[in-house]
Parts: sequence; structure tokens; C-alpha cells
Amino acid sequence: MEAISDFIGQINGLVWGPPMLVMILGVGLFLSIGLKLMPILKLGAGFRLMWSGRARGDDSDGEIPPFQALMTALSATVGTGNIAGVATAVFLGGPGALFWMWLTALVGMATKYSEAVLAVRFREVDERGDHVGGPMYYIRNGLGSKWAWLGILFAIFASVAAFGIGNTVQANSVADVLEANFGLPHWVTGVILMVLVGLVLIGGIRRIGHVASALVPLMAVSYVLVGLVVLAINASAIPEAFRVIFTHAFSPIAAQGGFAGAAVWAAIRFGVARGIFSNEAGLGSAPIAHAAAQTKVPVKQGMVAMLGTFIDTIIVCSITGLVIITSGVWTSGETGAALTSLAFEQGLPGFGNYLVAIALAIFAFTTIIGWSFYGERCIEFLFGVKAIVPYRVLWILAIPVGATVKLGFIWLVADTLNAMMALPNLIALLLLSPVVFRLTREYFDKERKLGV
Repeated sequence: MEAISDFIGQINGLVWGPPMLVMILGVGLFLSIGLKLMPILKLGAGFRLMWSGRARGDDSDGEIPPFQALMTALSATVGTGNIAGVATAVFLGGPGALFWMWLTALVGMATKYSEAVLAVRFREVDERGDHVGGPMYYIRNGLGSKWAWLGILFAIFASVAAFGIGNTVQANSVADVLEANFGLPHWVTGVILMVLVGLVLIGGIRRIGHVASALVPLMAVSYVLVGLVVLAINASAIPEAFRVIFTHAFSPIAAQGGFAGAAVWAAIRFGVARGIFSNEAGLGSAPIAHAAAQTKVPVKQGMVAMLGTFIDTIIVCSITGLVIITSGVWTSGETGAALTSLAFEQGLPGFGNYLVAIALAIFAFTTIIGWSFYGERCIEFLFGVKAIVPYRVLWILAIPVGATVKLGFIWLVADTLNAMMALPNLIALLLLSPVVFRLTREYFDKERKLGV
């Protein structure tokens, strides 16, 4: 077993190494330039489209309104990465890692936009009448049958990785934090999560969309507001926090307190890797949700989709990172969720750590339901709709297992497959970029002619 673990660890180091990080950033930068920075310049228009798409899309195509599609995608991305992942990036890479997370998000907006445009453009209707899409479909329908093997690889990687990154790891994180703060046994958390997730999944994408559109805005806004309260308390430390973030994004930082010190490469590596882990731009997961949106205009859904990266990283992750840095506890030697808890507890003594525990639990719950949908769509692509119910049952049964066992090996495998999901998707994004650029140009040319 140790030999297998070492072997997978070597693969993990390779797939999450410099070439992968450069490729993800490079593809995002290429798409940003090709789109003439549209995702950043049209951010306000994206929010207006999101707001107008709360009740229903622009026609009958699709299963859920554009807003619910975004919330379903955000339910999977706003999770433990926003709390534990940011803290780990700061612990391993220093404050400068936050700068590289921001940069990853800014170019990642173009990536997420392009993924959603292609997902809607090349989606299909399955035998149940549901709209299905994502990298496996835009690879097959956009690049042709000779590339179908690439779509199959993506579906295999994603359907298996989902059990780690979107299920057992999330359940384990919730169980750990609830036991530490409320004394709740792991098995009890596992059973409660299993029942709650099962009740949601029975209703399929429409139920998931309704739950996500109710929970995600509530939990994200609540977390951000509490974070802003802590930052108001630490207001005098904010200028210094930004100074060290920008300084140590480009220069090494020495060891101090419980912090071991970090080179510039560490800030880049952990900032980019944890940024991608949190917002999933380039991994190809979010377009699976956006393919179900009620729209006939790919560009419109792309503009809604790009907000996911902005909200997840520029807003939510920034709050976590700034609270950690302004509180001064980033040199304490703590890491992960424990570091974030310590930072919030410093600002709000007596209940800050409980707020983080509750936020983490809700974030992880929504991640489990969001990723279940991704896994189902991938397994449907591979084996047809008959495979959905068995996959769903297996998904629900895996939750209490994840809550009660040690996950070192499972986490390693899931993290490795997570990176391997990105490879087929990034190749497809590059090869299909002319389609994205053309659809975008045609849409905005039409808007200009109409004087919109």
C-alpha cells in the first residue's frame, strides 16, 4: 500500500507541478487576451444578467434559470477551499500567496466564461429530455469523433475524483470541525449529512438548483459580513496586510514565529494551486451545471458563469485571507481550518471559531450536492441514464464512510485525478477558442447594432 501511495504521490507532484500551473494560467491569459479582457470589463453586465436570470431564462431550453445554474456551480466551488484552502496557501506560501490567488481568479474568469459558452453551445438533450453538457460533450461535439477519447478520459477522471474532492473529503472536514467545536461524534455527522444529501438528490437538478439558490447566497453573504466585521475590528492592520501581500508576492519571506518562511516560488505555487482548488476555473466542473441553464444564448450564460470565479476567489477567499493576515495569527504555526478559526476567534472572542465551524459545515454540504450532479452527468456520458441511480446510491453511502475514516490516501488520489480532469478540458478550450471568440464577437456586434 505504501508503494502505491508513493507512486500516486509522485504523479501528484507531476500533475500539480509547474507545467500544470503554467498551463492553467497560460490558457486563462490566452483566453483573456483573445476576449480583449471582456470578462473583467463586462463584470457589471454579468451581474445584471445574473439578477435578471433569477426566475427564468430567456426561453424554454434548459432545466433551471441562469441564476440557479450559477448557484449550483458555486455550491460546488464555495467550500472548504475558501476556509481551509486559503489558510493552507498562506501557511505554506506566506501572505504573497493571496496575490497569486487573485491573479489566478482574474484570468480564470475568462476560462470559466469560455467553459460555459462551449457547454451551452455544444450541449445535448438526453433520453429523459434533460439538457446535458460539459467538457465531455464539447470535446465530442465541438472537436469531432476523433477526439471522443479525450472526453471519455475527462468523464472517467471527474466521476471518480468527485468521490474524493466533492464527497468524502468534504464529509471528513465537517465531521472534524463539528467534533472539535461541538463534540459531535464523526458517525453522527456522517449519518446526518447522508440523510440531508439524500433528500436533496432525490429531486435531481431542479431540487439541487432550488436548494443551492437558497443556501449559497445566504451562506456566502453571511460569511462575508462576519469577515467584514472582523476586518473592521482589525482596520488598523489592513494597510500593512496589503503591503506584505504585494511585497511577498515577489520576494521571499523569512521565518517568524511558527511560520517556516517561504520562497517566491512557494507563494506562486500554493497561491495558484489553492486558487484553482477553490474556484475550479479550468478543471471543467462548472460548465456541467451551466449546460442545464434556460438559455439559447451561450454568451449570456458565459457572462453569468464568470461571476462564479469572481465571487469565490476575489470576494470570499479574500475575506478569509485578509482576516488571517490582519489578525497576525498566520505566524502561529496553525494551518487549514484551524488557522481560519483562530483568526476569527481573535477578532470575535468566544464565538468566532463556532461561526467558522458552522460556515464550513454548510459550505461542505452544498459542495457535496453540487459535485454529485457533476459525477452523475459524467457517469451518464459513459454509461447512459441507467447508471445515474446506482451512482447516486453509491454517492450517498460514501458520505458516512468519508466522515469516519482517515482520508490521507483518498485525498491524494482525488487531488491527483482533480488535476488530471483539467488536462482534457484545457486542450479543448485551446482548440475551441476560435468558437468562443466568434460567438462573443457576434453577440457584442449585435448588441452594438441594436444600441444596447
